[in-house]
Amino acid sequence: MYITSKTNTENISKGLDIQTNYTKHIQKKIAMLCLLTVLLFAVGLVGLSLGGSSYTVRESWEALRGGLSFSNSDVVNTRHNIIWKLRVPRVMMAIIGGAGLAFSGVVMQTILKNPLASPFTLGISSAASFGAALAIIMRTGFLGIFDITLPYDYLITGNAFTFSLICTMIIYGLTKLQKVSSETIILLGVAMMNLFSAATSFLQYLGDPDELASLTYWMFGSLSKVTWSKLHITCLLVIPIILLIYRRAWDLNSLMLGEESAKSTGINVERLRLTCFILTSLVTAVVVSFLGPIGFIGLVAPHLGRILFGGDHRFLIPASSLLGALLLLLADTIARTLLAPVVIPVGIITSFVGVPLLIYLMMRRRTEHW
Repeated sequence: MYITSKTNTENISKGLDIQTNYTKHIQKKIAMLCLLTVLLFAVGLVGLSLGGSSYTVRESWEALRGGLSFSNSDVVNTRHNIIWKLRVPRVMMAIIGGAGLAFSGVVMQTILKNPLASPFTLGISSAASFGAALAIIMRTGFLGIFDITLPYDYLITGNAFTFSLICTMIIYGLTKLQKVSSETIILLGVAMMNLFSAATSFLQYLGDPDELASLTYWMFGSLSKVTWSKLHITCLLVIPIILLIYRRAWDLNSLMLGEESAKSTGINVERLRLTCFILTSLVTAVVVSFLGPIGFIGLVAPHLGRILFGGDHRFLIPASSLLGALLLLLADTIARTLLAPVVIPVGIITSFVGVPLLIYLMMRRRTEHW
């Protein structure tokens, strides 16, 4: 009787210890997420302050609060216009765009169970580039079939968005015709990437020097042409999709344990993969159509998130999104200040930073994350 009572006491004590350790583990991750959020806000304020016309962080904060709109000073009004009309939408788009690309990367890697899955390796960005090339060089768009005309700037965006979705549908259609593995899907993505790259090269061959310059600049990836209207469209599409898939975090956790394990808990694996694949492709299409093909954010941020937060998607999705936003915001701030007043396309900065960072992350990546 005494032994049984002692055993029960020990079991209860162990259970309490496990619960305490789990609570501390969760609190630590929440604290890290809060720290990333504060860091992102701080870098955003610095980004608002730096550029061709530099201001102090305090001046940027005052302008951000809208207090300067009541002043009659020409200098103050100029500062207010520069920050609100140019830098605020640019900084916000860097945050939303970086979060969207990183989110797409982490979900694609999960549903395909492949660490190399990203918007680039699946050919989505190459398809967007072809759509932009079609608009810039041929001055035509896919929507012209339906007699829908768009302003030139939105023609490029509309084409890039349309062909990104076409690429997604082709890959998904081929995978549905033949039951293929995740490795085969990656190979299909690489094939689509090369196909659209070849088509883009053909259009470049036909273009004149001015058109080639415009296309080359677009393909670098840039936030220079961000406007409030583009930011609103991006937010309305990207944020709800991230929240929608985040509600399936537990399902994604189960999927990482294997299809059989996920099915045993009542998850419709095929429907989950289809939903996630289409929605993440939509996020990528929106971001790439407005910003151009910005590389490495969707590949680096998820790996960095797994190293810092592990494989629990309740924390991995927000962490990767915050890290992606932080990486793109830092890259854009560097692009605007490195050779100021000359602005370097942000895609160049992300490539320079992303390659060594990806090599470092891959060298220390732990195999148990997959």
